[in-house]
Amino acid sequence: MKPRITVLTLGVDDLERSLKFYRDGLGLPTEGIIGTEFEHGAVAFFDLQAGVKLAIWKRVDLAYETKVSLTAPSSTEITIGHNVESKEEVDRVMEIAKNAGATITDPAHDAFWGGYSGHFMDPDGHLWEVVWNPAWEFGE
Repeated sequence: MKPRITVLTLGVDDLERSLKFYRDGLGLPTEGIIGTEFEHGAVAFFDLQAGVKLAIWKRVDLAYETKVSLTAPSSTEITIGHNVESKEEVDRVMEIAKNAGATITDPAHDAFWGGYSGHFMDPDGHLWEVVWNPAWEFGE
């Protein structure tokens, strides 16, 4: 399998609330909710980097589409890593997330492995890590 992951879809309980969090709170670019003309089709896509997109889709519709039973969500299944270029940028992003309504679960701090990171949860409990890793460089 070649690594061609282009969309990360998060199941959400309230599509409008999550749209506001990611668009208005975190500032992710989007065209808003599309697909409302289809049963189980309403979704919003956010442009990330290099063609990667974040999608939000109602959990009940995601369960319907995938033929998987709807179960209670768990915040410990996955984290989304948002890598930045400095400790100061970690602090800025964490503040943006807090102001957007995120729950800060782990304030930014020096990590045991030599980096700097913090964690927050979005309104549906999805965990994000904002992290600076001194060993990684970014090419725009």
